[in-house]
Amino acid sequence: MSRRQFALPERLVDTPPDDTGCTVLHVDMDAFYASASLLAHPELVGTPVIIGGGTRGVVLSATYEARRFGVASAMPMSRARRLCPQATVLRPDHDLYATISAGVMETFRSVTPHLEPLSLDEAFLDVSGALRRLGSPAAIAQMLRDTVHDEQGITCSVGVGPSKFVAKLASGLAKPDGMVVVPRDEVVPFVQQLPVAALWGVGDRTEEALTRLGLHTVADIAHTPLATLERALGTATGRHLHELAWGRDPRPVEREQREKSIGSDETFEADIDDATEIRRRLLGLGDRTAARARAAGLTGRTVTLKVRFSDFTTITRSRTLREPTDSGRTLHATAVSLFDALGLQRARIRLVGVRLSGLVPATEAPLQGVLGEPEHGWRDADRAVDRARARFGSGVVRPASLVRPRHADVEPRPSGVQPRPSASVGGRRDIS
Repeated sequence: MSRRQFALPERLVDTPPDDTGCTVLHVDMDAFYASASLLAHPELVGTPVIIGGGTRGVVLSATYEARRFGVASAMPMSRARRLCPQATVLRPDHDLYATISAGVMETFRSVTPHLEPLSLDEAFLDVSGALRRLGSPAAIAQMLRDTVHDEQGITCSVGVGPSKFVAKLASGLAKPDGMVVVPRDEVVPFVQQLPVAALWGVGDRTEEALTRLGLHTVADIAHTPLATLERALGTATGRHLHELAWGRDPRPVEREQREKSIGSDETFEADIDDATEIRRRLLGLGDRTAARARAAGLTGRTVTLKVRFSDFTTITRSRTLREPTDSGRTLHATAVSLFDALGLQRARIRLVGVRLSGLVPATEAPLQGVLGEPEHGWRDADRAVDRARARFGSGVVRPASLVRPRHADVEPRPSGVQPRPSASVGGRRDIS
């Protein structure tokens, strides 16, 4: 669904919304990566903050204060800096995001097993089986909002509706830190008041095609003959939009599937042609990937190295291990071996990545001890590091060669630019 902002449609009645039959919830964290990063930087709350780094990367997230200047996710960092030069730039902390996401998803699972995660920061829930135990759908939604805030220190917005489409649309309209309930008998007028770009699946090109047809609102689509839509947009797209325009979405909430792979990439601020430095970067990527696997309770057998050169040519090399692993030490050694086998001499490299696949639950694949390894070896050390990071932050323990100066995760503010006041600006905010 489009991330552009739309006004919440007016209800045609004054009575409180009836959530009977509205058993689908869409829960979406508010500016998740930015909110999580600010937990370690409370002094920056209420100021423009961009999560990203360098000049060649893209924006991972931004606070609502930065979004008011036009900063958006996936925007090149160079453009984001021009739009909001007073913003503080924080480097991403992927271990922290994975830890908070795991906690949020565990909260969802405590409500219902019918959970469909869409990403680290959003999920559908079917709460029909939890009504007798926990109350109405709206009461469950409010409980989830309160629990996430109390346990994780971040906020979320929740859409409550009779279908996935309506629930997701409602959560976007609830942002930030809100809840919108769309009663079952109000779905059609609710949906048809919106502009066409609000429909799930309408991007810029489809919106342009609809505009050429003179269709500007969802009601316009609803009252256009299906044959006309299919002729202009294609059979599948035309039928899909026609169904959504009448609020019809029969898809059930699909129970979560295990991840097929876990990995980490790093785009360098400047091309690197030093093999020693590449091996050092692979150490951090292997450590990060292994930590994510352990947090998810998974192990894997296949390690894949990705290398992207300065001309954007990309190659991958893989190796399947004899035993599954969740060890950063093993991932690093395998990735370095794959890199060294390439025989690159002074090649200019833009990006490297490490990925672990062939995943199985750790409980189903007990790790074999290594001959000669002490009773308390690397596996115990990895888990001790995980516990320390969970308690004190992901940067508290790391390999010595990756230690950076204190506060190196905060990029310096351009000279002459003063921080904005800590008080947030009033008015409706961008959605995330």
